[in-house]
Amino acid sequence: MENLLTKLDAYKKEIASTPVADAQQLEEFRIKWLGTKGLVKAIMGEMKTVAPELKKEAGQALNEFKIFAETTYETLKEAAGGAASSSTARIDLSLPGDEMPLGSRHPVVLMKNRIVSIFQRLGFAVAEGPEIEDDWHNFGALNLPEHHPARDMQDTFYVQQNPDWVLRTHTSSVQIREMEKGKLPIRMLMPGRVYRNETVSARSHCFFHQVEGLYIDEHVSFADLKQTLYFFVKEMYGKDVKVRFRPSYFPFTEPSAEMDVTCFICGGSGCNICKKTGWVEILGCGMVHPNVLSNCNIDPGKYTGFAFGMGIERPAMLKYGVNDLRLFSENDVRFLKQFTSAI
Repeated sequence: MENLLTKLDAYKKEIASTPVADAQQLEEFRIKWLGTKGLVKAIMGEMKTVAPELKKEAGQALNEFKIFAETTYETLKEAAGGAASSSTARIDLSLPGDEMPLGSRHPVVLMKNRIVSIFQRLGFAVAEGPEIEDDWHNFGALNLPEHHPARDMQDTFYVQQNPDWVLRTHTSSVQIREMEKGKLPIRMLMPGRVYRNETVSARSHCFFHQVEGLYIDEHVSFADLKQTLYFFVKEMYGKDVKVRFRPSYFPFTEPSAEMDVTCFICGGSGCNICKKTGWVEILGCGMVHPNVLSNCNIDPGKYTGFAFGMGIERPAMLKYGVNDLRLFSENDVRFLKQFTSAI
């Protein structure tokens, strides 16, 4: 009994002299004295060693010690909380806050929104489709049957689990899905990301973004196509931009053409972007091939239409004077910050 009382007196002195200046020291105090493996619980277990005639006296001493430890902890806890409140009170709320960096839309998104807004003024709506596409929608329905040599024009990423699935090489697959709905006339834009197995360089990448357009109705002509695209170019690049159409070939359009504008990087004098020609091709276009209409159960004898498609990165390079396509996907904050004011 005497040893127990001596131990309790020593513990009280230690508790009274324990420094607690912050939340961490307070938690250390709680664990040491009041935790499940703390000293208070341990010394309470010594009651079983006390002689029966002394248990009442020992029990009172132990309860007094336990109350002392708990009261001391609560006092220290309030003191620590008051110190925290006092620290908070010292914050001057009238001071200006820390400046937060202003984010921005990506230049490719800015350009996509600009392109879409121009064509929406001509009545074009927006449609989207899956980026993992089946062979029929990506090739077959677009007049590119199996073993067609024109398939080699696009180096395709195939999905290993199913060779019939591909990462779409163009958003023309969305055109097919819209035509299959059978709701005519159609005047739609199809923006989205596409994938081709190409060497990454200043002029090309293995993924990029496209906007394609489709207009199908009765009596649609190539003149309608040219006037639509003339309107787009003038609105996008200004009324003084020079434009030219060149005959071309696409399996899904006939006749087909490519549209060039004066290179804005070099002003037409020649650079690595325009391959020293002074011209930059911005889109391909043409009248929808009758086979494509038939594949989508549209009567080519009654309906005609035109389609066009352009990469978004190329117009963005021209618009913002960017001379390397890779900058768009490197996510360099120094590059992206330049477009904050372009929102």
